[in-house]
Amino acid sequence: MDTATELSFDGVSFHYQRRLRGAAAQQVFDCFKWTVPNGRTVLLGPNGAGKTTLLSLAATVLRPQQGAVRLGESASDRDLKAMRESIGLMPQRFLAIPGFTACEQVAYSAWLRGTSSSSARGQALVALERVGLRAEADSLVAQLSGGQQRRVGLAQAIARPARVVLLDEPTAGLDPAQRSRFRELLIELPADAQVLVSTHQVDDLEDLFDTVAVLHRGSIRFQGTPAGFLALAAPGSLRPAEAAYAAIIGDEA
Repeated sequence: MDTATELSFDGVSFHYQRRLRGAAAQQVFDCFKWTVPNGRTVLLGPNGAGKTTLLSLAATVLRPQQGAVRLGESASDRDLKAMRESIGLMPQRFLAIPGFTACEQVAYSAWLRGTSSSSARGQALVALERVGLRAEADSLVAQLSGGQQRRVGLAQAIARPARVVLLDEPTAGLDPAQRSRFRELLIELPADAQVLVSTHQVDDLEDLFDTVAVLHRGSIRFQGTPAGFLALAAPGSLRPAEAAYAAIIGDEA
């Protein structure tokens, strides 16, 4: 993938508005700059580090107060439609659309991203097949289990081919077999797509990801290969990924 298609954050500042009179605004990013690496990147960080906010900014769900999120030459402050059609997002919090079946919800998501209405249902059925929910295509999303709803969310992200795929805690609520299938899906995503996965799961880093990035207090504290990340763990660590993470964050988490 060349620079014409890469996702980047260009001097992004973002804060949440204060909810109570007299309370300070919650600053998350201040002049944040980062270019998402090519391939599959896992984004680690403690709760409150800004991982979900970062993915929401990347997907244009949130807009920065300063700076821009860019996808190649397109920028979030002027090219929303072009960016949204090129980005697939699985949010951390899945929302079932009342009265929609699984197929209808996935098809609607694909249509919002630019798929024609005549093609949307076919793409939705293929995506549901990939996440193991073809038999539930005509079931109401609201009546599916929590794990099944998470898989509908994943189907939404992959139903339409995307230059960037953003997955926020994609394995939360999945059983071991479903997590195994997710790992297969991750490997099957197109090699020329940028894939950014925010997760607390640190299993199989070397097999699944090309890059590990650690976000903390509004900045990328580490970016490197899984091998380079694991090398930060103390020799003999029983859980090297957790030890490496602790070596980066230290007592700041």
